Amino acid sequence: MKNRLKILRAERDWTQAQLAEALDVSRQTINAIEKGKFDPSLPLAFKVSRLFALPIEQIFEDEV
Repeated sequence: MKNRLKILRAERDWTQAQLAEALDVSRQTINAIEKGKFDPSLPLAFKVSRLFALPIEQIFEDEV
């Protein structure tokens, strides 16, 4: 799944660790999501959406 997580995080000058803490996940989870190696669960996708105040569709894109 493609995503804009790294771009959104960089725009706010957040480290992966800071974002992980805000979302209550590990830094490794953030790293894996950013690299497209791991797709977030639906609850985590909603948390990301709320944190960045963006619709899920503007953060995550299904690769069809």
